[in-house]
Amino acid sequence: MGQTIRARIVMHAICAALVCWIYAFSAPLVLLAAFPAVLLAALGVAARSDRLLAFEDRAKLAHAEMRQRAMPAALVGMVWGGASIAFGWFGDPAVLPAMVAMIGLLFLASTLAVGLAPVVTLAFAATSGGLTLVALALFGQWPLIPVVAMMFAVLVTGIANVARIHLAACLAEAGNAEKSEVVSLLLREFEENQADWLWQIDTNRLIRSASPRFAFALGQKVEDVEGKAFLELISGEAWESGQFPSSLHDLAERLKRRESFSNLLVKVAIGREHRWWELSGTPMLDDNGAYLGIRGVGSDVTEQRESSEKIAYLARYDTLTGLPNRLMLTEALGDALRYAEQWRTRCAFLMIDLDRFKSVNDSLGHQVGDKLLAQVSARLKALMGENELCGRLGGDEFAIVIRDASERSCIERVAKSVIARLSQPYQVDHHTLYVGASVGTAVGPRDGKSVEELMRNADLALYRAKDEGGGEHRDYEPALHANAEERRQLEFALRRALENRELELNFQPVVDAVSECVVSFEALVRWNSKDHGFVSPGKFVPIAEDTRLIVPIGTWVMEQACREATRWPEHVRIAVNVSPEQLFEPDFATTVVRALSASGLAASRLELEVTESIFLRDASIARASLEQCIALGCTVALDDFGTGYSSLGYLRKISFSTIKVDRSFVQGAAQQNKEALAIIRAVVAMAESLEMTTTAEGVESAEEAELIRRLGCTKIQGYYFGRPMQAEDALKLFRRRSTDLPDDTRQVSNAA
Repeated sequence: MGQTIRARIVMHAICAALVCWIYAFSAPLVLLAAFPAVLLAALGVAARSDRLLAFEDRAKLAHAEMRQRAMPAALVGMVWGGASIAFGWFGDPAVLPAMVAMIGLLFLASTLAVGLAPVVTLAFAATSGGLTLVALALFGQWPLIPVVAMMFAVLVTGIANVARIHLAACLAEAGNAEKSEVVSLLLREFEENQADWLWQIDTNRLIRSASPRFAFALGQKVEDVEGKAFLELISGEAWESGQFPSSLHDLAERLKRRESFSNLLVKVAIGREHRWWELSGTPMLDDNGAYLGIRGVGSDVTEQRESSEKIAYLARYDTLTGLPNRLMLTEALGDALRYAEQWRTRCAFLMIDLDRFKSVNDSLGHQVGDKLLAQVSARLKALMGENELCGRLGGDEFAIVIRDASERSCIERVAKSVIARLSQPYQVDHHTLYVGASVGTAVGPRDGKSVEELMRNADLALYRAKDEGGGEHRDYEPALHANAEERRQLEFALRRALENRELELNFQPVVDAVSECVVSFEALVRWNSKDHGFVSPGKFVPIAEDTRLIVPIGTWVMEQACREATRWPEHVRIAVNVSPEQLFEPDFATTVVRALSASGLAASRLELEVTESIFLRDASIARASLEQCIALGCTVALDDFGTGYSSLGYLRKISFSTIKVDRSFVQGAAQQNKEALAIIRAVVAMAESLEMTTTAEGVESAEEAELIRRLGCTKIQGYYFGRPMQAEDALKLFRRRSTDLPDDTRQVSNAA
């Protein structure tokens, strides 16, 4: 501002000196002396006004401030315009064009003030230009009038355009400044309130502009990480040994290639602790396109990663024994079949069932039985080589997949070693236990070209070994007469079971984990055959599923369960197990509608229980059937989660209302098994995030019930709260609570 004022005064002084020199011989001495003095005074007033407003560093001035700056400029213009009249009157009018030229030069020079207030220049132009035109008219300089008027018009137009451009530039600069301030504010807010953090490296991959949260993630101070090698800080001891995780190698390659990346999962070492980071980065370039480094966002996802690993473990491993579960075994068998087909070899599937295990469970309880199963699994793992994989199918059934069984003797060798090792005595809780093992084998692709076929044929061979007294190994044969005959007889009797009214329903209560009030019953089908006596569900249900008799039986179960539920209080639901064969029926939803209509039961009180096995054949059909039932108002529960074909993808595809935690996890948690506890917590957390409830199965003691409450399960089911009971006994639970004094639901159900 000071330089502009000085330049303006110097320009006016030069022009005033030239005017005095031009009129030195024609104008009076008084006029020649008065003009510079008056001009100097006017310039002093203008300079003082400019200095008073110099501190106003803004893109916009108030109207009063505009007037305050315009008035001194108009005063200076009046001095020059008045001088043109005075010198034309007292001096030589012939040199008046020179005076006009001086005023035009000053007019042009005054555009220095256009920055914040173009009105200053316009004020000077209006007064000086107007008086100059009056002087030209007074002294007869008519040809110059249009020329001067045009010159002033052009200059005013130019000033207006320059002012508009300058104003746009000021607004753009202010907008950029505001955006920069907003971005800075957002970055500060992001750093202060989010779990993520910002990171930046230069061309040498050294950390620059380290944020406090980034330094905290590295476990160091900001000044300690600034200028350090990024990869060195996150690789830990691997920096010296050179043994980097593959994810760290991937990050190093991306940084070396200077490419963008997003959501890159990297295993880092912070001190002696291993963490998982999720990093995104983008190269930084200057205006000329030169590489400056990479900046990005990172977050610590260790907890999410560990939770995912726990759930993935749950999906593929049996937590009681630590062995692969059915899903992993079927995958391994499928790979073995493909390998055998490719290389023209053979593979084998050995199904193992423990002899006399049921008597251990019945006499000593499930806890001892579970400990026994854990020892069995340890012995099996010790027998396995690189060519074999063992796992648990469920209950006391185990299996072995032999990838390459080209040597026929290898199958017999593995089977005999399994029987011999598992038949040795066990020490469990000061008890010496003896259980044997029976083995059934199917060889692929000779005995089956699919996983299901091989497993089924191995199961038939196992039945034969069991029928022969156990402790035996039998291969699958096309003609397994004994087992086939028994199966045929049971199948024949089962086909007449509905007609002969041999089937009945039992109901096991499910209670609220907090209040211990009954919230639902699970309907369980039982078969008391006239010819075969009481037949275990584990024996006749598989036959029903294989022969598709499960469809009419399932329809009968649903109709009877809905009819019985109408006798209970309205808040109590009925849960019905649904077989995959039922879901694959095109009119399954119609069956549900008929059962609800015939009984008058509200759809919201019917819960359908399914297992992951429904997704093994055609997941789209099962999903469509369940979605139709959900649309009716029914709820769907996922049973036996983690013991079969667990996949997290199913939870996203179908709106399950409940996840049932298998009893093996409950028993493991009761024994303070860390894996079982972690898995139950993971399932509960996952269910809560998906707005589902959780039901813990197999609770058999008060201690287990209290543990389940602490773990956060919503509902509890087990012998501690009630064994499966007949319909009248279930109804008595509510009658007794409505007529007696407040009583403990658990005691009533156990008494029933």
